[in-house]
Amino acid sequence: MPGKPVNTATKNERKLNFWERLYLPEVLKGLGWSIRKIWKEPSYTFQYPEEQWYPSDNYRGRPVLVQEEGKTRCVSCNLCARACPPMAISMESREIDGPKEREPVWFEIDMLRCIYCGFCEEVCPEEAIVMSKEYDLTFQDREEAIFGLDRLLVPKERLADRLAFLRKQQNPQFGSTWEYPRENNRHSLRDLTTDAESIQTEQ
Repeated sequence: MPGKPVNTATKNERKLNFWERLYLPEVLKGLGWSIRKIWKEPSYTFQYPEEQWYPSDNYRGRPVLVQEEGKTRCVSCNLCARACPPMAISMESREIDGPKEREPVWFEIDMLRCIYCGFCEEVCPEEAIVMSKEYDLTFQDREEAIFGLDRLLVPKERLADRLAFLRKQQNPQFGSTWEYPRENNRHSLRDLTTDAESIQTEQ
């Protein structure tokens, strides 16, 4: 004896009429709406690759190393490799004579692992690694996706807009965007003690 069919409808589920249950008329109705929009709305399509999108300064494309006066800014502190969540960055350091004291012997980023989070850019004390505007990456094999110094180094002049954006974002003038109340900006026990003493004195 066959059992009763299970009713999976939820309490507030809308009942479909005959034409809606046929499915095809609803598909044609949706296609008609799309076709009407095609002729009325402006086109946002780029004729890629002849036309390419130019990202804004806050765009996070592939990470690159800043090249300054023919050398990398990197001091091989290894902070970017430690901050990288998928562990896409690896390097080897050596000591040199000069103010930098260290530089990378080799520096590699596995672009198949990179998730474009920008953590490497945030932790770098020298602004030596930044997120570029390059988004068009294709590889024939896995080895080709590992970028060394030869493919990572980019002259500082080509990254001027990104570097300017970082300076503006990372070093805002105090109070330029928000007036912070003093009571929300206590950083030590001494501040709390001083405030408590001043309140008691006023009372």
